[in-house]
Amino acid sequence: MARSTDIETLNFPILIGDIGGTNARFAILIDSYAEPKEFPVIQTADFETIDQAIQTMILDRTSIQPRSAVLAVAGPVDGDEIHLTNCPWVVRPKVMSAELGLQDILILNDFEAQALAVVALGEEHMVKIGPGVADPSASRVVLGPGTGLGVAGLVHALRTWIPVPGEGGHMDMGPRTKRDFEVFPHLETIEGRISGEQLLCGRGLVNIYHAIGKADRVATPFTTPAEITGAALDKTDTVAAEAVSMFCTCLGRVAGDLALVFMSRGGVYLTGGIAQKIVPLLLSSGFRAAFEDKAPHSELMRAMPVYVITHPMAALSGLAAFARTPARFGVETAGRRWKA
Repeated sequence: MARSTDIETLNFPILIGDIGGTNARFAILIDSYAEPKEFPVIQTADFETIDQAIQTMILDRTSIQPRSAVLAVAGPVDGDEIHLTNCPWVVRPKVMSAELGLQDILILNDFEAQALAVVALGEEHMVKIGPGVADPSASRVVLGPGTGLGVAGLVHALRTWIPVPGEGGHMDMGPRTKRDFEVFPHLETIEGRISGEQLLCGRGLVNIYHAIGKADRVATPFTTPAEITGAALDKTDTVAAEAVSMFCTCLGRVAGDLALVFMSRGGVYLTGGIAQKIVPLLLSSGFRAAFEDKAPHSELMRAMPVYVITHPMAALSGLAAFARTPARFGVETAGRRWKA
């Protein structure tokens, strides 16, 4: 099986990209020493295809012609046509290579890139929530509520950091408290299921907000996550405040579950725009209590640190670290690398 430890170098210049359901971020690495040349954030809805977006917003705006590309996409990487989970874009590396002049394309999961960022970024780009000290060589877990709920692990073995991608955001969620049992029957489901992603993403926050309104038979006029988080931060709407509080508690529960799965003594890392916007609420809510409430392992959980990554381009930082020195990371490349 091919691994990134089998890749001594990638040919520069290298196009790196973090493609989510709503936004796509790109940069070009000229060489292994230069800082990435970043481009404006792209709204995926503005372009019919990813190839069109890259041509219009990147290649047409620079004289630099990338030879390689390392792209992280929000969805499972499987075959020559890679469908994003929450976006109509389809990544076709063979077509991309022919049309955009790329000789070497590697496609990763978007949360693999976020996991790589955990190693690439220093603590100056993080806010700590609660106690605990990170073991520098222990396993870590990354999760991020955004357009969906992304999850990845990061394991240190054989002197190499190995990202573990997955679709952990789709695991089941259930009610636990008396208030949960009042609200959960009003949540929108997917084919009868309430998954983590039904609660812990932008539309999930809206889902919680309207469910609370239905449970209490009160008006819920807000329709966007920004309106709800804004009202919660301003303390101008009690339903919005409770929705964000329940969101934070459920996020703590899921983060704690994943910390147990990966035995994340190296830390749990929250990433993405939503986590960054609600840092004050994460600090003051029941997030940390829910994270630690894992009897019989509560003492173990108290020793695990939790951080919010505050760097606005965290995934690109992780991709840049990988692109510069692929052998530092145990990234599986079999079936995910296309060479012209």
